[in-house]
Amino acid sequence: MRTLALLLATIPALAFAQEQVVKPPIALYWVSAETAAGMRMPGMPAMAAGMMGPRGQSGRNLLLQLGSQQAASGEPKAAHDIPPAMNMGPVLPLVTPRRAPAASAERDLPEGVEKPRGRMLLYWGCGENLRAGQPVVIDFAGLAEGRTPPNMVSRRVAHPSGPAFGRSRSYGDWPNAEQPKPVPADASLRGEHLVRGNYSPEIRFALDKDFLDKVELAASGNRVRWNAIPNVTGYFATLYGAQSENEIVFWSSSELQEMGSALMDYLPPAEVARLVREKVVMEPKTVECTVPGEVVKKAGTPFLNFIAYGEEANFVQPPRPQDPKVAWEPRWAAKVRFKSTGSLLLGEQGSSQETRQTTPSSPPSQARPAPDPVKEGIREGVNVLRGIFGR
Repeated sequence: MRTLALLLATIPALAFAQEQVVKPPIALYWVSAETAAGMRMPGMPAMAAGMMGPRGQSGRNLLLQLGSQQAASGEPKAAHDIPPAMNMGPVLPLVTPRRAPAASAERDLPEGVEKPRGRMLLYWGCGENLRAGQPVVIDFAGLAEGRTPPNMVSRRVAHPSGPAFGRSRSYGDWPNAEQPKPVPADASLRGEHLVRGNYSPEIRFALDKDFLDKVELAASGNRVRWNAIPNVTGYFATLYGAQSENEIVFWSSSELQEMGSALMDYLPPAEVARLVREKVVMEPKTVECTVPGEVVKKAGTPFLNFIAYGEEANFVQPPRPQDPKVAWEPRWAAKVRFKSTGSLLLGEQGSSQETRQTTPSSPPSQARPAPDPVKEGIREGVNVLRGIFGR
């Protein structure tokens, strides 16, 4: 018995002795690739969607971010040599942003904006009927005073931190003012990539993944459908609307109570897989979701936002040593991540794919964006809500 006790006592020490020393990479590079479908309205031609500003625009978007622990030798300079299939020339410059003035820590409301008021009705789950316990009623004035509804659920979602201006000793990104060109609709990321600069090691990798297909959303009443997109890890949707200035409706496709604000962005595949198992994110084979009729009725003419999560490609040099006794000191690490997004204005008739012939009432130049029913007082209340959950 004494021998067994001594043996068990040595296990933690042996495990500690085998723990590998891992140092952060000198340089970290992220490529964020989005396929944006823009926003569609029932019976609205595609041309009209482009007149609605950023919410209605579609296309391919890229965000390139390079961070390094090294200081630049002279003025910071870096660039990404892109494959010919990008159709954007040979190189994209990574420019160091100018340092912005420090933001004030005060949270005073803008002039003319009242103290948070109104309330939010929180719903969740696909299907015609509401789940038990719905809605959760969130009073913005109560939140501002520190009173959280007792049946409010907070779920943490893992978001890895990438390169950022101020977080890295040296930093550069694209798009920027030096070369603000748009990404062509036929651009492809497949091929050889080289990132070089005077503040980081050379980063070379070959990519065989590409932009995700565009989301094609269609609605028939409160039933929303979309195309099956290859190489996705899951889907998620949120909806909001209002019939008055003092009450907004929020719904998510999660089977469990979930605000969803932290989910409408890139997520690591492992995190998406966890959320699929927990029935928060819809499975990749899912192609439709019915928003409960009562939610749509209370929300007036609501906006539905949709995201398809893509896979990732990760590269690192040098590779991790097999021997745990050998420290791992990577010179650089690169991540390429993908998502496909779209929005839909739900209506009582039609589909997002339809184009109807109507009697013209005004020229296209006079088309106005759909009004946002969420007034400034409620908007500030939503900010208070996000602050409570750290999102």
